[in-house]
Amino acid sequence: MTADTSITLRGLTLGYDRHPAVHHLDGTIPGGALLALVGPNGAGKSTLLKGIVGEIPCLDGRIDRPALKDAIAYLPQAGEIDRSFPLSVLDLVAMGLWRRLGPWRSARPHRATLLAALANVGLDGFADRLIGTLSGGQFQRALFARLIVQDARVLLLDEPFTGIDGRTTADLLGLIRDWHRQGRTIVAALHDLAQVRGHFSHTLLLAREPVAWGPTDAVLTPHNLARAQALSEAWDEDAAVCGRGATGPGAEHAHGNPHEHSSHTHSSHDHSSHDHPHDHGHAA
Repeated sequence: MTADTSITLRGLTLGYDRHPAVHHLDGTIPGGALLALVGPNGAGKSTLLKGIVGEIPCLDGRIDRPALKDAIAYLPQAGEIDRSFPLSVLDLVAMGLWRRLGPWRSARPHRATLLAALANVGLDGFADRLIGTLSGGQFQRALFARLIVQDARVLLLDEPFTGIDGRTTADLLGLIRDWHRQGRTIVAALHDLAQVRGHFSHTLLLAREPVAWGPTDAVLTPHNLARAQALSEAWDEDAAVCGRGATGPGAEHAHGNPHEHSSHTHSSHDHSSHDHPHDHGHAA
């Protein structure tokens, strides 16, 4: 794994129908980062992941991401996936080969790889089951098997542990740790703060705008969490897109040199510093 898996956000605003859902976001997610996205419901976590993967366009600013088409794998929330389609577990996992095989080449020669991925997530013997017959935890294991097959260097995970049992969560967290040790970049939207504190070294706290970004212990403070909640409750859903020179409530950023793990805070609307995204917002 190489450092070209870094992702840089430059004055980023994302939204729908010209209404911003995430705005004024600057910073770099370095290659090999293990970063949690947290914030109140509607804070923009899913929107940010969809923006990074390219599912929604930037309203303002830009995202510098790995150029290779197979560099990024995205796991949406399980509720966004239609499980009524009569698809076998093996066929679901084989979708991870799509970018390599295209629409016409068969996945049959890769059957051993697919079965190994299923065994790796504890689904040995489930290949011919229909996905609609799986429990929530089993379905999430199958989706992680698809990620294994996809073999991307950047993994974006949207609420990967919601609604699944504790054993499955522990097993999948172990897989995430393995990916991190391999040098992959992992960004996960999560709501369980104990999980974040226990397993993710760095955190970005969102409330439509960045509240804090840095080492997890420096970000998840009572002050920052209260500020995120207040900003979320005060948000105007009908707000128009604002320029980078606009005024508004500031956010605090917790910064950390990835080698020293020190931190401090300052206003997010100090745009003289926002012009230099490499000076802050780092996670390692």
